[in-house]
Amino acid sequence: MKIIKPEFKKKSVRSYVLRIGRMTHRQRLAFDHHWLNYGVSLHDGLFDSSLQFSRNAPQVLEIGFGMGESLFKMTQLEPEKDFIGIEVHLPGVGRLINSAGEHKLKNLKVYMADAKDVLEDCIIDDSLHRIQIYFPDPWHKKKHNKRRLIQSEFIDFLRFKMEIGGVIHLATDWKNYAEQMLKVMENAEGYKNLAGQGNYSVRPNFRPITKFESRGKRLGHGVWDLLYTRAS
Repeated sequence: MKIIKPEFKKKSVRSYVLRIGRMTHRQRLAFDHHWLNYGVSLHDGLFDSSLQFSRNAPQVLEIGFGMGESLFKMTQLEPEKDFIGIEVHLPGVGRLINSAGEHKLKNLKVYMADAKDVLEDCIIDDSLHRIQIYFPDPWHKKKHNKRRLIQSEFIDFLRFKMEIGGVIHLATDWKNYAEQMLKVMENAEGYKNLAGQGNYSVRPNFRPITKFESRGKRLGHGVWDLLYTRAS
């Protein structure tokens, strides 16, 4: 049976709401000093990992890395992997590339663009070892649930960007969103739940706990992780 790769509709929900925020002096300087080393543009076309990282290694893509705290830690915890981050929040991008520059990281590149544009225009099919989406905007009001990033159409599209055996890792601290994520993933074609059908996963060691998450746990907030592998 021929597998038909899904495409996005022109009016599909975007992956972000632009949040410019206030940048510190150091974050502003980071764009002057480090963007040329770590920044990648949609106009660069298809992402060539051997050119960007000067090697061929497993690629991990994070959609919406926020202030970049956990992604920065991952680049150090897994130096054998190459990381591609996508974020539109300027202070977060500035903070991450500043930290990367200070530590002279060699395994990080950053897109400052909508994730769906990056995926469609730049990321080669069957190329990603892992896709991670941590604590996306929950759009907690019921009337706004349709704006959530984790929808069937998006998850179906992501499957073809991963290699067979690649993993998609989702995490949220909103129970209602976790339930929606589980429903979407359980009904998605070509995925297998690493924790067993209908189950959430234990947080894997490769996902660091951020200060925000630690504070939430002290207040009694739950966190739900979902890990699925591309089976076909």
